[in-house]
Amino acid sequence: MSPLEALASGSGDGQAVSRPIISITEPAIAKLLEMRAEESDAEQLGLRLAIASQPGEDFRYDLSFDEFLKAAFTDEVRSHEGADGQTIKIIVPEENVELLQDATLDYTDTQGLVIRNPNRPQAPDIEGLTNDDELSAKIETLVSSEVNPSLAAHGGFVTYMGHDGDGTAYMTMGGGCHGCSMSKMTMLEGVQTMLSDQIPEIQRVKDLTDHSTGENPFYS
Repeated sequence: MSPLEALASGSGDGQAVSRPIISITEPAIAKLLEMRAEESDAEQLGLRLAIASQPGEDFRYDLSFDEFLKAAFTDEVRSHEGADGQTIKIIVPEENVELLQDATLDYTDTQGLVIRNPNRPQAPDIEGLTNDDELSAKIETLVSSEVNPSLAAHGGFVTYMGHDGDGTAYMTMGGGCHGCSMSKMTMLEGVQTMLSDQIPEIQRVKDLTDHSTGENPFYS
């Protein structure tokens, strides 16, 4: 929905409402409206929500108030209504829509604004690795259907980066597994066993996550 369409949809004249990209809880809407009210041009402002992290990293977000009528034509703009009938528009850059779909923006007194995102970060393109062939498709299917569900109990997940064509698959770990002292053992023993047992082309799994710093240096 373009900025002009967003303006029209808030006019109450019956236009169809587009599916929300994210959900916003009542406490979050109330907090956003409270914060926006402190701005001199509050009625012209929406919340711009963008992903600030790079592919392969745990999600980091950039939240800022911005004039929704000046949003880029490709930006997606959605209106969210609070319990008191006040509305706020959420602006999402086109390139972030898929990665934010079905996320929830919440607010608590202890955590502040927090985003719960069911999606996974994109895998970066790393020189020397292949991640778009038939073997990669088989690995990604196994990761999403068996590996990550087993890690979800620990609040973690793995992201497939690619394979080297010589039997080694490369991954990073995120969430609760990232930085945990047991992460490397989990990766090399559990994940490697799953993959090698079901995908004969893969004999080894290498972890590209730097667990000591919380960053993903890949080949450094």
